[in-house]
Amino acid sequence: MNYITVHDKTFQPFIYEAEIQIAVSKIGERIAQDYAGKHPLFIGVLNGAFMFCSDLLKSVDVPCEVTFVRLSSYDGITSTGEVRSIVSLQEDIEGRDVILVEDIVDTGLTMQKAMASLSELKPSSLEIASLLVKPDCLQCELDIKYKGFEIPEKFVVGYGLDYDGLGRNFKDIYQLKQE
Repeated sequence: MNYITVHDKTFQPFIYEAEIQIAVSKIGERIAQDYAGKHPLFIGVLNGAFMFCSDLLKSVDVPCEVTFVRLSSYDGITSTGEVRSIVSLQEDIEGRDVILVEDIVDTGLTMQKAMASLSELKPSSLEIASLLVKPDCLQCELDIKYKGFEIPEKFVVGYGLDYDGLGRNFKDIYQLKQE
């Protein structure tokens, strides 16, 4: 087993690149079917969703646009549930079909707040696409229409996900090794 070390933590393989790419392709195909004849705007949540968003757009076969916002609710390996920073959305989304692209939904509180803020801008439709979802951690009602994997309550890095800024560059996803 190929363990990696990020800062002071050891991680073990969890989801391999090939599995990730299959899941991303399936999400992209479903979005392409759902948005046939439309022109959706994808809003990627930085920094974590940049890899997922990039691969997802490659698999969506409809005209689309992409932009990014920055949301943060993590402190180390723990979700604070509070959005710490937001880089403003520059695009007018009124009347647009919008898909918010997230790397992982943990408590759901960040996504709930982001969805509420975006809803105020009157998009025609608003959906969430998340590579990973931790159903056991959800603290609010959240409709995630497009999801790759439901995972247990484990801290993960790789494929855009980080631990205090490091680990995003791994092509596989690793979970925190139990001591």
